[in-house]
Amino acid sequence: MSIFRKKSATATLDADKHDGTAHTTEHHEKHHETHHTKESSTVTIDTAIAPAGTSLDSATEADLQQKAKDHLWMHFARQSGMEDGKGVPIIVRGEGHHIYDSKGNKYIDGLSGLFVVQVGHGNKRLAEAARKQAEELAFFPLWSYAHPTAIELADRLAEYAPGDLNRVFFTTGGGEAVESAWKLAKQYFKLMGKPMKHKVISRAIAYHGTPQGALAITGIPGMKEMFEPLTPGGFRVPNTNYYRAEEMGFHGSLEEFGQWAANRIEEMILFEGPDTVAAVFLEPVQNSGGCFPPPPGYFQRVREICDQYDVLLVSDEVICSYGRLGYMFACEAFDYIPDIITSAKGLTSGYSPLGAMIVNEKVYEPFKHGQTAFYHGYTFAGHPVSAAVALENLNIFEEEGILEHVRENSPKFRAALERLLDLPIVGDVRGEGYFFGIELVKNKETKETFNEDESERLLRGFLSKALFDAGLYCRADDRGDPVIQLAPPLTIGPAEFDEIEGILRRVLTEAWTRL
Repeated sequence: MSIFRKKSATATLDADKHDGTAHTTEHHEKHHETHHTKESSTVTIDTAIAPAGTSLDSATEADLQQKAKDHLWMHFARQSGMEDGKGVPIIVRGEGHHIYDSKGNKYIDGLSGLFVVQVGHGNKRLAEAARKQAEELAFFPLWSYAHPTAIELADRLAEYAPGDLNRVFFTTGGGEAVESAWKLAKQYFKLMGKPMKHKVISRAIAYHGTPQGALAITGIPGMKEMFEPLTPGGFRVPNTNYYRAEEMGFHGSLEEFGQWAANRIEEMILFEGPDTVAAVFLEPVQNSGGCFPPPPGYFQRVREICDQYDVLLVSDEVICSYGRLGYMFACEAFDYIPDIITSAKGLTSGYSPLGAMIVNEKVYEPFKHGQTAFYHGYTFAGHPVSAAVALENLNIFEEEGILEHVRENSPKFRAALERLLDLPIVGDVRGEGYFFGIELVKNKETKETFNEDESERLLRGFLSKALFDAGLYCRADDRGDPVIQLAPPLTIGPAEFDEIEGILRRVLTEAWTRL
């Protein structure tokens, strides 16, 4: 079967050729002055200069900084960074896997913006697709009407999706897709005569979005408490961080850990009552906490549990789909078929906002008849311009062999990052595809982590700024144990892996001397 199309035999390529809490350190939170060259006793940081015309003149820079300070409310960021006069890094241009700031400095985009820019910045084909569609039909909703690009994209996604996940409900982003999936699960079971099935199970430290429902599914207490009370019905089970398995009370092999972790889902279903649980929401590789891959057999056991207790399995692939793990949908990488897939981010490579919930025929069936409707939607969901961009983005995936490129080069990326294990501060390197986390520790032998004050000084006080100054935009995150996350554009290769490793090595070596 083609890795691209499940129904069509005419796919271009074949299978042989694949957000943080109050404590999250985003790279704009610690603002800085940019230096072209910075030297210390153990680290030399060189920041390249962008092509002429990229940097802003000082008057324009000052004007933008003042307007940002006066009016712009940053996301997941401490506003004090702008209030204290240091300003905010202003990114003015992107090209390929590089971004450029207002001062003319060049950086590797090691996070694809925010797990989004799969085919790189500045792609003229995507820009042209947006321009052409905007001239033809700039907007029309999907409320009882349709337009060609939404229809064609729904058909395309249904062909890519595994099994009988044939029904596509568009949103404008990932959190909305998750919110939609929970609402759909509740209504589905009401229509099936099981109105008490409304609860959802997710994993500790997992992030699933910011709307009230999606936030209730999220397993990060620190980013929920200020918004209490949330939508009731969210329950947590252990995640699949094998590096910290003993802290969860497990001792044994990786394969045994997979069965143990999956069985905790069954345990929670039985504890809450199978007649009350509607769905299990799981990312193929859990983002928050630092890229936790599933142990072998984990998802197969989860699928068995969901089938046994009539619980929907939702694969939250907002980050992991559209090539991030080397497959169009990440569930294929781990050989399981969910009932619902939630997706967004890489669908358009970030050139226009779009998300999608993809549903199997079983869940769709009761909505096919009579006066039943899913009374839910978004004004800009399935936007004509976004759908046109997504279609062209998928064309690029096929024509340029993006999935194969990721699968071929992922082991090389892992190997480059694993060279960092010789550093005393690096405890673990984990992930899949082009999605990796590097866990930082105070003691490698005991796996001792950093306390809250140390994390504050290490991540916010040094690492975020130092990595950015060194020419690497990535994420230093402490929603679980402190980690550095990498998710670069899917177009990079071994030369860029080595460059990223070199920057990380210099900065992490410096970080260790400061502890």
